Amino acid sequence: MISAFSRRGMLVAKLVASAGLLLAAASASHAGDVKAGMAKAMMCQACHGLDGLSKTPDAPNIAGQIEPYLIAQLQAFKSGVRKNDAMSVVSPSLSDTDIEDLAAYFSAIEINISKLPGQ
Repeated sequence: MISAFSRRGMLVAKLVASAGLLLAAASASHAGDVKAGMAKAMMCQACHGLDGLSKTPDAPNIAGQIEPYLIAQLQAFKSGVRKNDAMSVVSPSLSDTDIEDLAAYFSAIEINISKLPGQ
């Protein structure tokens, strides 16, 4: 019998492998449209905000993440490999173009750090 830890480890391994394959195959020529992604991001704003900065404690900041990573994660949510209650409602309706556009938009957001802790 597979323990919960082993199942979690297997899921993490699958996610890492999927992300790695996507990153290896990715090039700078993603066809994502930033403007279309911004319009589509309205559905993301309750949790991730239009600026990609988390509005809830359970949602990650996604602003400035690299495009292939965002594509991999959205595809994992859509396929069910990665699970989250909110994303399982949103992701099934996303087309491949929607995913590319959202990834292009959120990856285009620039992050500026104005002060580091302890400085």
